[in-house]
Amino acid sequence: MRPGYLELTQRDATHWKVLWKAPVLGGLATRSRPALPAFCTLKQGDIRLDSGSLISAAEATCTQPIEGHQVGISGMEATFTDALLRVAPLGRPVQTARLTPTAAMVTVAAVPDRWEVARTYLVIGIEHILTGYDHLLFVISLVLLLGSPWVVVRAATAFTIAHSLTLIGTTLGLFGLAQAPVEALIALSIVFLAVEIVKQKEGVQRLSERVPWTIAFLFGLLHGFGFAGALREIGLPETDVPMALLTFNLGVEVGQLMIIAACLGVIGLLRRFAPAALRPATLTATYAIGTVASFWFIDRLAG
Repeated sequence: MRPGYLELTQRDATHWKVLWKAPVLGGLATRSRPALPAFCTLKQGDIRLDSGSLISAAEATCTQPIEGHQVGISGMEATFTDALLRVAPLGRPVQTARLTPTAAMVTVAAVPDRWEVARTYLVIGIEHILTGYDHLLFVISLVLLLGSPWVVVRAATAFTIAHSLTLIGTTLGLFGLAQAPVEALIALSIVFLAVEIVKQKEGVQRLSERVPWTIAFLFGLLHGFGFAGALREIGLPETDVPMALLTFNLGVEVGQLMIIAACLGVIGLLRRFAPAALRPATLTATYAIGTVASFWFIDRLAG
């Protein structure tokens, strides 16, 4: 997940610090720029490339308060990337909003809406699980391995509890792991599930089938570090960290349940109308997932 990030931090009555992070992939870096009210003058500062994103620091001088006026990103309609806006007025609560190609400007509120944080991070959580392909493939592999709806739900619950623990602990600075090995191990967890699916035999339960919630919980702890890395890139509103963490987690869970429901639906249709095709279809999907995850593992080790 590579969203853009625009942060406006007020220094005094007329001056704002403007931080703009635009990922190269998706078009934000080349096609868009911060958009401020007409009474604000933007003075460009340092620009650097870091981890696939163009990061620029600028100073804005505004002759009027920006409350009641629109800020956002111009040129965003020509891209395929979302962005997070963070406005930090002097001595008042931080405001956040999610910007999209179809809604790239928002009006700065005189009194921030706390529920805007909840809505923003809920959507971000859903999008992260649906577009974070390693987490997506892990959940799909879990469904293919277990098959039974109730077993899948129990394992998914264990996975959710575990990644919530590490996500919250890492975000709050209680503990942490380096992101590079975490991303490699996440890919390896998908490879492990793919191997377990391929080696399944009727009447013989493998370890992951005997204690699926334990396996899901352990891997969930690992994936939580990955979610935390994504959340660090997005940023958190200083005054509403608990709300942001809660709703981000809820968003991840909602997205996860959507994936599980879709996969179980496809499996159910195959069992009903083409039972002989279920195992070949499962193996085909598993080999594809295992191949992609193996490439990710090697690529992340090399990187």
